[in-house]
Amino acid sequence: MTAVAYHLGAFPPTTLDWPALLPLIGPANAAIARYAGLLEGIPSPNVLLSPMTVQEAVLSSRIEGTQATMGEVLELEAEGGPVDESTPKKADIREVLNYRAALNEATRLLETLPLSQRLLRETHRVLMQGVRGRTKDPGEYRRIPNWIGPAGCTRETARFVPVSADRLPEAMDAWERYLHADAPDILIQLAIAHAEFEAIHPFLDGNGRLGRLIVPLFLYSRNLLTRPNFYLSEYLESHRDEYYDRLLAISRDGDWTGWCAFFLRALIEQAQTNQTRVQAILELYHRRKDWIAAETHSQYAVRALDWFFRRPIFKSGDFRASAEIPAPTATRILRVCRDSGMLRELRPGSGRRAAILCFPELLNIAEDRIAF
Repeated sequence: MTAVAYHLGAFPPTTLDWPALLPLIGPANAAIARYAGLLEGIPSPNVLLSPMTVQEAVLSSRIEGTQATMGEVLELEAEGGPVDESTPKKADIREVLNYRAALNEATRLLETLPLSQRLLRETHRVLMQGVRGRTKDPGEYRRIPNWIGPAGCTRETARFVPVSADRLPEAMDAWERYLHADAPDILIQLAIAHAEFEAIHPFLDGNGRLGRLIVPLFLYSRNLLTRPNFYLSEYLESHRDEYYDRLLAISRDGDWTGWCAFFLRALIEQAQTNQTRVQAILELYHRRKDWIAAETHSQYAVRALDWFFRRPIFKSGDFRASAEIPAPTATRILRVCRDSGMLRELRPGSGRRAAILCFPELLNIAEDRIAF
């Protein structure tokens, strides 16, 4: 099997089968608009959607081979201290946490910079900080060839060979120009931009994760979303083989239309899934907001609930120390929530070691299964 080589000179595509795409373009734009409308009505989206952001980081990293779960990520984070790479599991968790940090950094940079090569290089530095690819020039384009395929494969036996290092800068310049050019449809433009970034593979490591980060960043930068809270990796992870096959077919067969159709279907289905999950989180928040106020009779009840949403796995001592609630009141709120079953102990306290608690209802919504 001969490796497929990058489609030099064939970007951006000059023709697409628009009649084949039109039945998907309308529904995709409508699905994104409905989801955006839901996000606009969410109080403190960074608080309420925090678990979904972590789950997106978990799934995007899982596409690249990590094995960490959201619960493992949040529990290790709750333990405190540096997350090192002393075990394969901890190394996986560090990659997930870096993905979340990279999204936050890119969102901050978008306040003053356009979505651009500069922004992506800065985001890549955060993505690769202290993880297995940290020796591979974080934030710098590769200056050597690379190829994609099974572990240990050669360039000749690889599945795909990206653009050569000497042509990479001009390829990325063309990508950036396309990103800001006028296009018949914004979502088609996003589909093509994502695929082209993955095909160029500009960095030595982290290209897949960064390419998927481009999706919410693009939607946010083009004002299709008020926050970059769009989570596509669940669909891509569950359709991983087709995802890679459609990307490969661009360079092998010039099939940009097939890729765009796949991407639009992904947006439609994932937007609907995200909307259902966000609505469930909102319903949980409103229900628990009334409940915690009635049960605790405390002026700090809502502050405590917001803290639990932001950190659905935590050490009891961290809640007392950082929730900005008087210590006796914080202790009483924890007791009420634990006794009622709203919070559950993952690890009991022992001596000086604080208990680790979790918020099962919220975590199960984010995981879309009974995981806690």
